[in-house]
Amino acid sequence: MNYVFEILPSLFSGAGMTLEIFFETLIFSLPLGVILSFGLNSRFKPLKWFLNVYVWLMRGTPLLLQLIFVFYGLPIIGLNFPRYMAAIVAFVLNYTAYFAEIFRGGNQAIDKGQIEAAKVLQLTYGQTLRKIVIPQVIKIVLPSIGNEVINLVKDSSLVYVIGLGDLLRAGNLATSRDVTLVPLVLVALIYLLLIGLCTVILRKLEKHYSYYR
Repeated sequence: MNYVFEILPSLFSGAGMTLEIFFETLIFSLPLGVILSFGLNSRFKPLKWFLNVYVWLMRGTPLLLQLIFVFYGLPIIGLNFPRYMAAIVAFVLNYTAYFAEIFRGGNQAIDKGQIEAAKVLQLTYGQTLRKIVIPQVIKIVLPSIGNEVINLVKDSSLVYVIGLGDLLRAGNLATSRDVTLVPLVLVALIYLLLIGLCTVILRKLEKHYSYYR
């Protein structure tokens, strides 16, 4: 137990980095995903084609490769990012593509008759989105969004490749230094705790929107 208490501060510090990447990725990628989803459903073909290529590229290549490209590849053309900023850029670009595709599917699931009914009731476009479309889309996409949120917690460990001190990197350093698997067991427990907390929050959100049936 003495050893556990010795390494916990470094693990908690790494967990702090993991949470920073997690929250900042969500803060930027969720709104961008919503905006891009409308572009994916747009009738303007050049925009739709460009966004489809972007989504295909982000979903078709590994996040690890994208992270390496942003940090090590972009400086070749003069775009230099600090380690942390490179991680955020790569994660936001990747998860925006996934969220955009999820919201696109949610938008298409709404019956067009409801939109037409809103026009008959003389609701504005903003009122239609706020009162009819968005509540239903949220309910439809929540399970898929929840899966991506949980994946994001685990994917944050990939930042070790550019030298950021996240939770997994802290555990690996302690394991290599002390030749014991105890740090990695603690890392697994912390990840399970974080994912369990996310699961509870997402279940509450699903229950909150369950009255839209």
